[in-house]
Parts: sequence; C-alpha cells; structure tokens
Amino acid sequence: MTGLDWASWVGFVGTACIIGAYGYLTIKDAPNPFVLHGTNLMGAALLTVSLLVHTNWPSLVLEGFWAAIAIFGIAKAVRGTRKTQEREA
Repeated sequence: MTGLDWASWVGFVGTACIIGAYGYLTIKDAPNPFVLHGTNLMGAALLTVSLLVHTNWPSLVLEGFWAAIAIFGIAKAVRGTRKTQEREA
C-alpha cells in the first residue's frame, strides 16, 4: 500500500469542506449564506488543486460548476446584504 501524497490530502480537505457545508445546510434552520457558499467554494478550490495533479476530467468539470454556483451564491448574498443596509439607512 502506498502513502497518500500532498495533493490527495488537499483533496480530502476539500471533500470535508463540501460535506461539512452540506451538513451545515441540513442542520441549520437559517444557514448563513456566506458560511455555506464560502465553504463550498473553498472545497471546490481544494479539490480542483488535487484534480489538477491527479486529473479526472469529469470531476474537474464538476468542481468548476460547483465553484461557479458557490460564487453566484456569495454574490447573491452580498446583493441581499446591500439591499438590507440600504433599507435600514
């Protein structure tokens, strides 16, 4: 049995981020979108690093979409925060 290299460990941390974000979404009644999407984005980024070393094209494409959705979610949350601040001002 061979040991895991650094890229595999980075991939495992990315996987933990995505699983953690999904668990957070499931457990919380009103999840913070910055925590949720930020954790998903971090997970996608870390998995992408791992996949660039150990190329698996379908998984790499999946992580690209996962990151894009997370970025969209963060942008939507920023817009919502700005609208709330404008109403309060």
